Amino acid sequence: MLLQNEALSQEARQHFGLPRNPFMDDVQTPDDVFQTPSVRYVRATLNDCANHHGFVAVVGESGAGKSTLAEDLEERIKADKKDVVIIRPYVLAMEANDQKGKTLKASHIAEAIAAALDPQLKVKSSPEARFAQVHGLLKASRRAGRRHLLVIEEAHCLPSPTLKHLKRFLELKDGMQRLIGVALIGQPELRDRLSSQNAEVREVAQRCEIVELQPLDSDLEGYLRHKFARFELKYEDVFAPNAADAIRARLVHIPRGGKVSDARSECFPLVVNNLVCRAMNAATKAGWDKVDAEVVKAC
Repeated sequence: MLLQNEALSQEARQHFGLPRNPFMDDVQTPDDVFQTPSVRYVRATLNDCANHHGFVAVVGESGAGKSTLAEDLEERIKADKKDVVIIRPYVLAMEANDQKGKTLKASHIAEAIAAALDPQLKVKSSPEARFAQVHGLLKASRRAGRRHLLVIEEAHCLPSPTLKHLKRFLELKDGMQRLIGVALIGQPELRDRLSSQNAEVREVAQRCEIVELQPLDSDLEGYLRHKFARFELKYEDVFAPNAADAIRARLVHIPRGGKVSDARSECFPLVVNNLVCRAMNAATKAGWDKVDAEVVKAC
């Protein structure tokens, strides 16, 4: 239920006393990340994965804030001056098979690790020699005091062979010490791919911790207060008392052909941002002082 993006109009910004859109380019520092219990847990899990070479999959709907938390991890590593090397392999138009787009292969991951640790290295052409190079680089880097984290975005698009090959990277060790951690970032399809019932990737699924970003729901008011507080604007100056419940109700989705019991909340940051901007624009056009339930229902 990703509502079409609608910018907060100049008239709405003036109407509510905002110098700019509080939902555009709104997360630029770790302090800008709103802390729900779910977000705190995912942050802690990613931090542990980076520091102790874990294996985790962060799963969430589009607009839930997954990529933001991966970026937040990098910012916190820099701020804390931790010697953790973040490695982000990617290919343009990544898809699960070569008919739809381009696939991310184990060779691409090995090349990304080599480039991050030794940009001048000439990578070997044979898979065995390349893998041995990567193992040697990681050993030397660890002995120099570094840790390593492989971060793969859009991981729900990884082909099954690449998912299976992640186990080989996790098995790279120096003695008993694992040399690299893996953080997969993806949409709910990734959770299904990593199901223990999926025999094709069973060995990987058994080793991977899956954490899921939950919708804002009861944290909705706190999220909006957080957004407006940076502009010294009170939540109550924008929303009527019945607005938050109307937003939650508006963002309950029942799949086509589904039953009421199939309903799920789509109250994720990006969806909320789009809906609130539409509602604030509509209230401004109507000449209403605040966004109320009637405005939200109409958006």
